[in-house]
Amino acid sequence: MQIQDVINLAGGIALFLYGMSIMGAGLEKLAGGKMEGILQRLTSSVPKAVLLGAVITGLIQSSAGTTVICIGLVNSGIFTLSQAIGVIMGANIGTTVTGQLIRLSDISGSGWLMTMLKPSTFSPIVAFIGAILFVFIKSPKKRNIGQICMGFGILFTGLFTVERAVEPLRDSPLFVQLFTSLQNPILGVLAGALVTVAIQSSSASVGILQALSSTGVVTWGSAIPIILGQNIGTCSTPLLASFGASTAAKRSAIVHLYFNVIGSAVFLAAVYGLKAAGLFPFWNEVMSRGDIANFHTLFNVVVTLAFMPFTKVLAWCAERTIPEKPGEALDLSMPVLDERLLHSPAVALQQAKAAVEKMSRRAYVNFTNTSSLFHKFDAEVHSNVIHREELLDKMEVQIGDYLIKISDQEISDAENHTISEMLKFIGEYERIGDYTINLMQCAQRLHDNEVHFSPAAEKQAELLFKAVADVQKLTNAAFAGQDAEMADRVEPLEETIDRMCEQLRELHIGRLKDGSCSVESGIIYLDMLTMLERISDHCSNIAARLIGNLSDDLDAHQRKHTLLAGEDPVFNQRLAEMERIYMKPLAEIMD
Repeated sequence: MQIQDVINLAGGIALFLYGMSIMGAGLEKLAGGKMEGILQRLTSSVPKAVLLGAVITGLIQSSAGTTVICIGLVNSGIFTLSQAIGVIMGANIGTTVTGQLIRLSDISGSGWLMTMLKPSTFSPIVAFIGAILFVFIKSPKKRNIGQICMGFGILFTGLFTVERAVEPLRDSPLFVQLFTSLQNPILGVLAGALVTVAIQSSSASVGILQALSSTGVVTWGSAIPIILGQNIGTCSTPLLASFGASTAAKRSAIVHLYFNVIGSAVFLAAVYGLKAAGLFPFWNEVMSRGDIANFHTLFNVVVTLAFMPFTKVLAWCAERTIPEKPGEALDLSMPVLDERLLHSPAVALQQAKAAVEKMSRRAYVNFTNTSSLFHKFDAEVHSNVIHREELLDKMEVQIGDYLIKISDQEISDAENHTISEMLKFIGEYERIGDYTINLMQCAQRLHDNEVHFSPAAEKQAELLFKAVADVQKLTNAAFAGQDAEMADRVEPLEETIDRMCEQLRELHIGRLKDGSCSVESGIIYLDMLTMLERISDHCSNIAARLIGNLSDDLDAHQRKHTLLAGEDPVFNQRLAEMERIYMKPLAEIMD
């Protein structure tokens, strides 16, 4: 094998991988971002989930890609672990499509139809059509189709380049010896796994093996362990994707690993058992492209069918391998908003209110977790905060859509007003979630830049965090109980928080001036105060809306102006109590 052949081999592999990548990307774009929605809707049973996983993977040409999508859905709480297992199993079947397409190169015959069916004939034509669509057509949909066609053509161009580059190897004793050594099952499985980990695609590694089969030295004995190892190697991408994700997402990735490792081990034992019994007479015969594709498909179909009744066992193994950490159990379920109740608007509104309550609790948990990051930064807590915030965003859309559907029914004026107010409440809670994310970014900046607040600043901030947590807890309780008296207690605490923030700004600016605090940490501290103050402001908005709705006093701004003017003795008494609880300890914390 000459140096030129090595260069051509490297270039062919690069084209093959690039073709697969842009073809899969084009298919995902063509789906219009609906992939997650399709997966979510059609996984009510294991057989359906398996079929869906196979179809999706057959389209995007990546079992790892489908599994990573599943991990994302489990991580956000949209998927349960049991739903994900079925899709992951089906993904292993879908990934065999590439090999079946490549086997078309084995078609023989000189007729016009047989010639057109050969990839060497139709792939350049498909690539040319794709280039025209991609370069000259402005329609996004047609450009995506063009990208798919170009990827398909490039894939086969790379494959043919690899085949031509490895032709000299058929006469190489070293190459023949290498493949003979791979008949050792452990070496073969290891080689297949490592190659797949390196190129991050079992479909591509099977395609490369099919290209090598043209040398005539790839026997059944050497190829079978490699193919089984390729299925194990494809688990690397989902495992990497699960780092820093939730416990449920990590379990999805480990299920994928268990499924492939156990399936490969059982299948390998069965194959070698048949060989020992003399039922594998073609063990040392050459394996063609079609043989490789068929064995790859057979293995994945048989293992999937065998494991389908044992999805709960796989889930149990994953749960034992990755247990919940103490206090880590994450409520990542989406609220149930049953559209069958839309014909009973009053009941549907109660269901929507329960969903908003769940949203408020989730925002509060995110805030308390974020406050802990200022004491000790934890990557997993950071990841959980992000995923819970993504879920808050989804809840805002889902609850909003449900409320709009209720408004389309025959409802009273009072119910229509309740819907309008509920839409405003979910907006307030979503904004609290956004400011919590901004707070988390402050904690991350402290961690990334390796800077710290001064001891006095830390103690003062800790007291402020407690006050903001208390105002959130009070607001959430008032909303859940529709309690005007409890909502009335929010404004005195919110005003106290405003005064605490104002005092802490002055103290911190003083620290900046005398050099006891660095400029970098000082900017982060001031940003933190702003976020805490805004979270408190949104709690005030929620409480004021509650009071307005429950007492028919809809002018919340005028009411707040009256309270702050000192004209309400009850408010004044409560404000003095809040200042005693929070402002007095603040004054005792001296630099």
